Amino acid sequence: MVQVSPSTTIVDLTLRGIAPGTYRATIREYGDLNDGVSSAGPVWGGENEEGNRRGQLGTITIGKDGRGSAFLDSPFKVWEVIGHALAVSKQDETNGAPLTNDYDTVVGVIARSAGVWDNDKTVCSCTGKTLWEERKEEVRKGML
Repeated sequence: MVQVSPSTTIVDLTLRGIAPGTYRATIREYGDLNDGVSSAGPVWGGENEEGNRRGQLGTITIGKDGRGSAFLDSPFKVWEVIGHALAVSKQDETNGAPLTNDYDTVVGVIARSAGVWDNDKTVCSCTGKTLWEERKEEVRKGML
């Protein structure tokens, strides 16, 4: 996430290792991941003129190779969303149903980071595993 003006933030979203399809990226009301995405709450932010919430970032299409990327611009300041959860899911919330934990939903807490290219996203310096490697291992163990 990079704030490019007082009212616009660009989200550079890249996903790999998930099932093909169209996913919706949203910022959630809470950063509570005790029960996965189900405890992260509804989509964050008030509604705009079109009836969309500020936390509705947009969609990303994942190809047959399990990879996808998108640049999404949103009307918020970066500091407003630190501590909230970011969820990417195939689930459709337009009918008012909350997100539930499933294999095609990825969720994490938005946090401050090091400068550009200064953070290689390793989880543990002792194993050197990346977030993506760590997730695959946890999914094999049954964690969603």
